[in-house]
Amino acid sequence: MSARTLQKAVGAGRRIRRYAAVFGVLCLALLVVGQARAADAVVTDLQSGIQGDSARFVLHLDRRVAFRLFTLANPYRVVVDLPEVGWQLPAKPLPGKQGVFNGLRYGLFRPGNSRIVFEFEHPVRVADAYVTPGSARAAFELVVDAQRTTAAAFAASVAMPPREIVGLRPRGAAKAPASAAASSRLESIAQRTAALVAPANAAPVRGAAPSPAVPVADQILAANYLPMPPRRPGGRPSAHRPLVVIDPGHGGVDPGAQSRHGIYEKHVVLALSREIARQLRASGRYRAELTRDRDVFIRLRDRVAIARKKEADIFISVHADSIRNAKVSGPSVYTLSEKASDKEAAELAERENKADLIAGMDLSHESADVANILIDLAQRESMNQSARFAGYLVSELGNKTKVLPRPHRFAGFAVLKAPDLPSVLLETGFLSNRDDERRLTSKSYRRKLASAIVAAIDRYFGTVEQANVRSP
Repeated sequence: MSARTLQKAVGAGRRIRRYAAVFGVLCLALLVVGQARAADAVVTDLQSGIQGDSARFVLHLDRRVAFRLFTLANPYRVVVDLPEVGWQLPAKPLPGKQGVFNGLRYGLFRPGNSRIVFEFEHPVRVADAYVTPGSARAAFELVVDAQRTTAAAFAASVAMPPREIVGLRPRGAAKAPASAAASSRLESIAQRTAALVAPANAAPVRGAAPSPAVPVADQILAANYLPMPPRRPGGRPSAHRPLVVIDPGHGGVDPGAQSRHGIYEKHVVLALSREIARQLRASGRYRAELTRDRDVFIRLRDRVAIARKKEADIFISVHADSIRNAKVSGPSVYTLSEKASDKEAAELAERENKADLIAGMDLSHESADVANILIDLAQRESMNQSARFAGYLVSELGNKTKVLPRPHRFAGFAVLKAPDLPSVLLETGFLSNRDDERRLTSKSYRRKLASAIVAAIDRYFGTVEQANVRSP
């Protein structure tokens, strides 16, 4: 084979792998959204105009919505809450870090409530926010204008209650901001940005009738899982079919880690969690439930509380990591310890415990009871059972795939701090590693991982049942 022929073959192989990765992304996205209910409105585009200390964001919608807006500090964030909407954004990058702006995230925050979190490098004030009839490209537009301000002014805005925007502003009747020059500049930026990013063949959205104005409080559904009183782990009758609660990490507005091909952790772990639950139910030996079975954000404390409310026998939180070293690969298992087993484990726990912050949560007003449940009440018996299950899990995973060196690790993950529930956090691999990325987007590999997890659960409950029989 000539050198040129060999080069062509290598290039073709790379293209095939790249196309396979893209195809995997599409299949995975279809898999995890398949059970989501139809949203009332659809966001068809998100445009931005950012220059220096000013920023404008425009959402294109196929119908009218009301929304709620508030600010959060550390970091500086402007949060927009919507009724549950669908997202059909064009294939283009989201606005990146520039000027006063740092980045954004969007997705389902809880059932009935979609959320967009705009993060800023400096404190800003919301100069204007409204919904207006759209141009030829959209039936309606939701507009948010932000301008840099002082830290004191931003702190004052955080203390204010959320602003609810329900009415429809006539197009062209935008409220004049404090500076006419600033308004003109923002409008010019928005027009130039729209011209740059608008698809050449964009068709107008027709026939969308205005929706009636409904108070935001009636549109956004509450999802609050209250903690249950402590109970002793492993104290059920042996005839009871154990309940395994599987927690797919991240979700909705919190995408988690991302591979270089754009694969989100939240999609990978939901697909795997569904397969684990399927195999557990098919065995006839267990009941299995998920903390989320769609692309929705759930607070860390609520993940634990869901499992406790359902009186789970064991809790498995499923994740996929991403780190700077792209050579690192393989699954690992974490159990609770306030003292991390190494620097890597400590950094991972710190990232995961910030999930609520990333999604636009204000954690400064949590009650002492919740703090006690999450931090102060970890019981030794539950931690011992968690460690025992982790040992079985590492062993069974090692029979199916190559695991990370020192695969049983320890860190202070918030989702492992239930006082009475054996819990582990499974890192299924690294999306930053090309091979792990390929494996985790493979249905057959996810099936193999799930079978290892079921085998570990079999060993764990066999041991627990024998221990209960032996105890007086």
